[in-house]
Amino acid sequence: MTRVLVVEDDPQLVRALVINMQARRYGVDAAPDGATALRLAAARQPDVVMLDLGLPDMDGVDVIRALRGWTRVPILVLSARQASDEKVAALDAGADDYITKPFSMDELLARLRAAVRRTDDVPLAPETTLVETDGFTIDLRAKKAVRAGHDVRLTPTEWHLLEILVTNPGRLITQKHLLHEVWGVSQGGKTNYLRVYMAQLRRKLEADPAHPRYLITEPGMGYRFEG
Repeated sequence: MTRVLVVEDDPQLVRALVINMQARRYGVDAAPDGATALRLAAARQPDVVMLDLGLPDMDGVDVIRALRGWTRVPILVLSARQASDEKVAALDAGADDYITKPFSMDELLARLRAAVRRTDDVPLAPETTLVETDGFTIDLRAKKAVRAGHDVRLTPTEWHLLEILVTNPGRLITQKHLLHEVWGVSQGGKTNYLRVYMAQLRRKLEADPAHPRYLITEPGMGYRFEG
């Protein structure tokens, strides 16, 4: 059973989420504040976290950072904050998706299914399990990245993006394809997600993120990996 931790201080919304997810056979725990959320996350080891940013005791972005200190569990932000800088801050802190309130339950559940798929282990051909460059090494089977002798911590979404790119070396992967594969959507309006995540991958893996050697942008089209 997939276990979901809902972090939300609106009892009515929590009730609706719990009912809808339990009806689809998800296990659900709920936390009304950040401190309870962090305690439950450690105790229950959820498969996905759904997180409101406006919590009574701490900002949701701080909860994301605290979780990212020890887990790569997918984090879906549910928030009424619509400003792009708020979204970027949450994604930059380590969130995997951002859903603006009000939202349809069907869309939320689709995003939840996509988050669960991203964490599933995908069998890889032997020749694609280890990717080595002069700057870093990616072990896709072990989900491990090493740069300059140090492990690099990547979120599930970062891993999924990187995996698609490095298993197709030299090939242009379109924005539409990446959005569909990683977030389950193909709307052009989500391209800011790609920009944020590609910037994060470059910061973590490239020697000079402003002039990437491996993770290349094809303006207006997509991205490619040059090994």
